[in-house]
Amino acid sequence: MIGQAWLLSSAIDAAFLRGADLRALGPILLGIAGAAALRAAAAWGHEVLAQRFSASVRLAVRDRLLRRILALGPRFASGERVGELANTLVGGVEALDPYLAQYLPQVVLAGLVPLLVWVAVLRADPLSALVLLLTFPLIPLFMWLIGGAAQERTRRQWVTLSRLAARFLDALQGLPTLRAFGRAGDEAEAIARASEGHREVTMGVLRLAFVSALVLEALATLGTAIVAVELGLRLLYARVAFREALLVLFLAPEFYRPLRALGSAFHAGMAGKEAAGRIAEVLEAPGPLAAPEVEACHPEEPRPAVRRGVHRPGRPPTIAFEDVRFAYDAARPRALDGFSLALPAGATVALVGASGAGKTTAAYLLMRFLEPGGGAITVDGSPLEALAPEEWRRRVAWVPQRPRLFHGTVRENVALARPGASDAELAEAAARGRLDVVLQGLPRGWETPVGEGGERLSGGEAQRVALARAFLKDAPVLVLDEPTAHLDPASEAAVVEAIEELRKGRTVLLVGHRLTTVARADRVALVARGRVVEEGTPRELGATGGGYARLVAAWQGAS
Repeated sequence: MIGQAWLLSSAIDAAFLRGADLRALGPILLGIAGAAALRAAAAWGHEVLAQRFSASVRLAVRDRLLRRILALGPRFASGERVGELANTLVGGVEALDPYLAQYLPQVVLAGLVPLLVWVAVLRADPLSALVLLLTFPLIPLFMWLIGGAAQERTRRQWVTLSRLAARFLDALQGLPTLRAFGRAGDEAEAIARASEGHREVTMGVLRLAFVSALVLEALATLGTAIVAVELGLRLLYARVAFREALLVLFLAPEFYRPLRALGSAFHAGMAGKEAAGRIAEVLEAPGPLAAPEVEACHPEEPRPAVRRGVHRPGRPPTIAFEDVRFAYDAARPRALDGFSLALPAGATVALVGASGAGKTTAAYLLMRFLEPGGGAITVDGSPLEALAPEEWRRRVAWVPQRPRLFHGTVRENVALARPGASDAELAEAAARGRLDVVLQGLPRGWETPVGEGGERLSGGEAQRVALARAFLKDAPVLVLDEPTAHLDPASEAAVVEAIEELRKGRTVLLVGHRLTTVARADRVALVARGRVVEEGTPRELGATGGGYARLVAAWQGAS
């Protein structure tokens, strides 16, 4: 650009003041055309590289963000709004595009181009360089003044959009319930109000962007005009050469152009910056393997030494909780406090107790969604933490109260347990999980679409899909979180029958809420205040033969 301006000013000076003919101007004109071609190529290369850089970074960030959310596990996801996380994963990552492709490159150009142009002007006309130097701070000063207001409004815009996305998804997922209770119209009005709030915030951001762009253009035009006026007056009195004056006049707008472009990219970049802040929060969230706040709760209590052994993959292991302690944060009491429990190989141990006693926390620790803050969990005498989480989870099957089903076919949802399973293996798993009866009643059998969350299946049918997954995975360790809850008697009987077959030859941890499933366990452990307070067979604890009173009292926290 500087070379093109110098050649152009030289050509005009030679043609109009020195009377040079076209032959003499030929090399200069070729140089101007070559400089223009180079500028076009540079602009094209800048755009292509910026977009490629943005695309590669967004792809890597989205992949890393998704992996991080999966690694944080259900404990993290249960504390977040799904719609907000989805907006961060999709819209938030896309909002990085203007920040990466426009704002960041423009920051570099705004610092480099004016400096190079100013040096060129200084060599041609020091007085004009002084004028540029004096007018230059006006634009950065104004950008700094509007930066605070723009950042605050952009933050509000992003927060409003995230809340709107979360509320909209919540409304969609709960639409059957809203319609059943006649509240769909009220929710629609609430979403409309939230949408209007987002529109008002967005229009406020746009107004500020347009006003700031107008002021930046005015300041840049004013600076260029000052240079033009002083050059015109000096040309009038022959205080500056025509070629140098023309060169400075060509370069003056280019001196301010990167700053004007930076002002335009500033508002688009702020949205990406706000999204990047939320993405960073998720990426830096303490995970189940790092949890420093858990370790810091009671650092004075060292973990006991664990015995070393050899775990044999594929065979039911012996699992032991040894004085395990865990706290979700330092401000709350421990969820587990001295929790000790043995799960013999091939046995089913049920955990019962009042809500909040620590049963689910123990199950999450076993599946390594969380890590203990003290004590140890051993597998055949070896510390569980010595195994990689992914390796251990391949040996564990989980059947929760409400199985998570995804948008896709029944086949795809069952095959999540073992991708690539054959049709014969799927059919066997379906038969053992009592899913084959359900498939016979579905319009397309295995290829029947299942809505997000299993909305096209009943609770009993969804539970049979989860059992078929567990049979297909054929893991030696099984975690059951009351899989018969919320089922009608017929579905419950079928699920209980499948569970009886599923738990054979496996080490099973059963989180019990219903006596019908607890009574079938080999041992029952009563949990209260984060520890096992009593343990025995179901008959010893009165969970069979109609003697339920003692167990019910334990669930209510009496023990």
